Amino acid sequence: MPHKITLTGSATGPLREYDRYVSFDMREKGSPSAPKGLKKSTFISYTVFVAKKAFNKTGLTKKSIMHEKILVQGEPTLDIPIDECPGEIGIICFQITVLPNKNDKEANESKDKKEAQQEVSKAQQEVAATKQKEKQELVAKEEKTVQPEVNETPVQEKKAAPQKKQQPIQPKGTKDVMSFEDIIVPEAFLKTRPNPVKTEEVIEFVKRTGHLDKPLTIEKESKILKDGYRRYIVAKTMKMDNVPVVYDYQK
Repeated sequence: MPHKITLTGSATGPLREYDRYVSFDMREKGSPSAPKGLKKSTFISYTVFVAKKAFNKTGLTKKSIMHEKILVQGEPTLDIPIDECPGEIGIICFQITVLPNKNDKEANESKDKKEAQQEVSKAQQEVAATKQKEKQELVAKEEKTVQPEVNETPVQEKKAAPQKKQQPIQPKGTKDVMSFEDIIVPEAFLKTRPNPVKTEEVIEFVKRTGHLDKPLTIEKESKILKDGYRRYIVAKTMKMDNVPVVYDYQK
């Protein structure tokens, strides 16, 4: 059974592209607990080989791979030609993941705490509203017992009915709502890939609120997307039929 190995860190050299795969170099510090009398290793260099299809799913590029922290899981190999494997050990990668940096993690934790506080506050408000509603129903029931012919209940039902037809809440600044299928995305946007961490934050926002955090900017006449490609990707992922927009009248 092949041995499994896990590496974390950033690429130490440029990305090399081949026909069906890419490769890059990484290194890790050797074991700090070597037996006494045995020379401690400094760094071990690795050459990682990844299928292009799996690599493209990460959103990494030739530039970003030198700065993003990644996690690689794979199997060591000695069958790679020396000119393709400058590292001491070759790694056949079967999973590669981009790890969030420390600042993003702290920001997410702070955001989670704030959201938890908001949920507690919302729950308290709902409890208070429920008690108030029960109190009003009790008063209405007592009044109905004294005056059974009062027509207040039908009037209340008529007032409550329009509330069921309220439109979904949209983000601040929304000028209109457009069918997602009508939006035309320029080729320049399709060649880019938004930061996956920030994209995931918008997806989580939609799951909590039911709408995007900001409207998309659309050219009114042509319906071409001018700004907000990340939110367009989120709307597509969440299978939203309609999206909030603002118009850019410049041709």
